[in-house]
Amino acid sequence: MADSFKIDFQAHGKVETGDLIVFVGDNLKPTPAVAKLLGPKTVDLVAKAASAEAFKGKAKTALSIVVPAGLSVDRLIVIGLGGEKDRKDVDFVQLGGLIAGKANGKDVTVMLDLPGIEVSPDAVADMALGAQLRRYSFDRYKTKKKDEDESRKGGRLVFSVADPAAAKKAYKSREGVQQGVIIARDLVNEPPNVLGPQEFAARAQALTKLGVEVEILDDKAMRKLGMNALLGVAQGSVRGGRVAVMRWNGGKANDKPIAFIGKGVVFDSGGISIKPGAGMEDMKGDMAGAACVVGLMHALASRKAKANVVGAIGLVENMPDGNAQRPGDIVTTMSGQTIEIINTDAEGRLVLADVLWYVQDRFKPKFMVDLATLTGAILVALAQEYAGLFSNNDELAERLAAAGKATGERVWRMPLGPEFDKMIDSKFADMKNSAGRFGGSSTAAALLQRFVNDVPWAHLDIAGTAMGSPATEINKGWSSGWGVRLLDRLVRDHYEA
Repeated sequence: MADSFKIDFQAHGKVETGDLIVFVGDNLKPTPAVAKLLGPKTVDLVAKAASAEAFKGKAKTALSIVVPAGLSVDRLIVIGLGGEKDRKDVDFVQLGGLIAGKANGKDVTVMLDLPGIEVSPDAVADMALGAQLRRYSFDRYKTKKKDEDESRKGGRLVFSVADPAAAKKAYKSREGVQQGVIIARDLVNEPPNVLGPQEFAARAQALTKLGVEVEILDDKAMRKLGMNALLGVAQGSVRGGRVAVMRWNGGKANDKPIAFIGKGVVFDSGGISIKPGAGMEDMKGDMAGAACVVGLMHALASRKAKANVVGAIGLVENMPDGNAQRPGDIVTTMSGQTIEIINTDAEGRLVLADVLWYVQDRFKPKFMVDLATLTGAILVALAQEYAGLFSNNDELAERLAAAGKATGERVWRMPLGPEFDKMIDSKFADMKNSAGRFGGSSTAAALLQRFVNDVPWAHLDIAGTAMGSPATEINKGWSSGWGVRLLDRLVRDHYEA
């Protein structure tokens, strides 16, 4: 649940109340303009306080001075930007998160005159975005709040900039992305007793308020289509599966759409191949791919993206009751291909197989990108730093990598060759859903590739980045909303009319 700042932009001038944030390099000197506003006594005070606190102005460090002499503000916060090398490639979203993390007051002014760094309106907007994402918390189920949490609620964050109007306009274009990330985070954080397949589908249905066309496929509709792989996963739960199909038509009428597909296993017990008990509560997050797609569609519709986009999510709960599918079962997918079930905990690829086929068959998209918390193997390979990228198209892979670099939501291309495809051949069916321990992420991707035909396609294994993700300046940990900013940037840079 977001606890947002009220963001404002104003011209440089004297600050009277609240927290004041300024920046210095490793020489501990603010810019001449900031030094003039602070006054010589305050500049000397900063130097003395820095010496006393061993503050060197290194990147991502901060010095806090309470009730600084010579100023009427409550606190002066000095943030270090480091040396020349540190200032060459600043991640302004992360810097905005750092600002929000250091500001304790309800009224905060950030003097954006940075030594050695040009701050464009887009950079200001990115900092505002980062600050808002850092403020996120999910405490709707807590009946007792900590005093410090209550004291930080709300507040006003003012960016003092050279061109307030331009910064405000740039930030307006970030608000939809900000809300999309928060939607994705909320979905992942919801407890599984609250957010089943039907409830998740209802959250997707809410996008109609923004002009998104939403269609929900229930068990009967999926059975008629032959989505037996997805239904096989869902049959062990008393809560039926759903597919939500979201369409944003912002491009030219005759343009083929682009498509994003998300795995939405709202809770994954492993089924008959049940998981160990330790950490199973985290399996409520096995729908982070679907959460990203819903957040992305919100972001695109909010800014009225000039593109035709399809978002499709397969929603199931994987449970081990008496009706659950078994290792050894064989299911016939919507494509007509058959899959032998080796491990019921390799269920996400079964869900995606039917949804990928459905999307490529019905919409004939320019390309498809699927997102899934698919394999633990990708964590072994890439930890929580990169998402695994598998693709049948070099251009799409390169564009995803570029968008990842620009947003900090990084991807790393992994191998996807005929050797891995051969490993999923089955003795009794066209393929098996698990090829064993070795190359687990690549063999899972190889199975998905059998359901995309010749459509340019990329698979993002986000098990490490979207679920249980490490804390950063814009994310306190667990649910990051990973992928919304990445894919919004991909659409913005390469596919809008």
